[in-house]
Amino acid sequence: MASIFKAYDIRGTYPHEVNEAIAFKIGAAFVKLLAAHAIVIGYDMRLSSPTLADAFAQGAMSAGARVTNIGMVTTPLLYFAIIDGAYDGGAMVTASHLPGESNGFKLCREKAIPLSGDAGLPGIERMVNDMADDTPVGQNGACSRRSVLPAYLDRLKTFVHDPMPIKMVIDAGNGAVGPEVLPLTQQFPMWQVVPLYMEPDGRFPHHVANPLIPKNTEDLRAMVVKEKADIGIAFDGDADRCGFIDEKGEKIPEDLVTVLISQVYLTKSPGATILYDLRSSRSVPETITRLGGRAIRSRVGHAFIKAGMREYDAIFAGELSGHFYFRDAGFTDNAMFAMIQMLNLLAMKKTAVSTLITPLKKYSATGEINMQVTDKEGIYKALEERYRDGQPDHLDGLTVDYPSWWFNLRASNTEPLIRLNLEAAGPGEMESRKREVFETIYAADPTMQLKA
Repeated sequence: MASIFKAYDIRGTYPHEVNEAIAFKIGAAFVKLLAAHAIVIGYDMRLSSPTLADAFAQGAMSAGARVTNIGMVTTPLLYFAIIDGAYDGGAMVTASHLPGESNGFKLCREKAIPLSGDAGLPGIERMVNDMADDTPVGQNGACSRRSVLPAYLDRLKTFVHDPMPIKMVIDAGNGAVGPEVLPLTQQFPMWQVVPLYMEPDGRFPHHVANPLIPKNTEDLRAMVVKEKADIGIAFDGDADRCGFIDEKGEKIPEDLVTVLISQVYLTKSPGATILYDLRSSRSVPETITRLGGRAIRSRVGHAFIKAGMREYDAIFAGELSGHFYFRDAGFTDNAMFAMIQMLNLLAMKKTAVSTLITPLKKYSATGEINMQVTDKEGIYKALEERYRDGQPDHLDGLTVDYPSWWFNLRASNTEPLIRLNLEAAGPGEMESRKREVFETIYAADPTMQLKA
């Protein structure tokens, strides 16, 4: 049971780890933890999602809550529903970017503030483990159904500024975003959309809806070139993450997307605060600062970034994982909002995406490298000793900074791995420093294995 409670959500394989019986208990525990009177629930396109949502709702009702079921939606729409309807909390049935056999729950309190392994989820786990398997099904609450999509689309379209003719290829990955993104784009006749895999299908017949994996964007990249499109957009399964392709069919690094969207906000809101995760290129804080913004470095993970945005009243935040967060969306991550801001950028700059990206590619980076190890603490100690002449910090794992290069090594919050990101002034130094760091890691833990 404990294995399904993660750092940011609840998830596992269906029906062995996550099933209707467990969903019922989680629903009841969620309501009791929040002392909630009214909650909202949505679910993605996975084959198991509707019955898991129904079971969660039954559990919530047994604890006395009024439940509003908004049907198949994206996670950002669920966040919008919580905030717009002033609910005490909400639940999204989804496993996000994971394959179809997985499922789970993303849980929020009021204002779409997430529950996490640091706040909320351990309490729910304890209550679930204490519940008997024959917990009676009560009907102390009630359940109703409604659609929030029209209000959500009305809200989103207000953030489209001075739209211009743009041709885009959109790959929904057979996720939940298709029924939301097409009605939005159709409200702007100057936008020409080439759709890919729009029909929600939890079997993911074309590719898993995870835009971070290069093979999953092969069709999108090819279609952008074939159609001579201005931009390509790829969504994950529940549309809280996205990736972008330039007009040449090349992937835009997610940290540089943060820079591009920052330009839109800093043009309209000079001096605004923007958060970025500590794995991001030096180009991110350098450019934000040069444009007059306040750049604040953050721990990795949506719970930390959302809390940081509230603390600093940040207007926007970007993460290397393709999560982009917006104050105007209630400090939540929203891939459709990110798409809108990228289209606003193209309208504002009136030039090709690749032209905007080129000056930002000042450094050479390894990308995120995953490793399975047995002695994390030994590795950290060895690296701190080897690079004691650098500038270390422990905001998230170990970061060591030098004038011409830096690296961060941190434990994954979602998988039994450690992750390395390293950036240097040029490709030669990047490769040599990477070899050097790997030699130090392997000497400290000879069991180290690279993982995809």
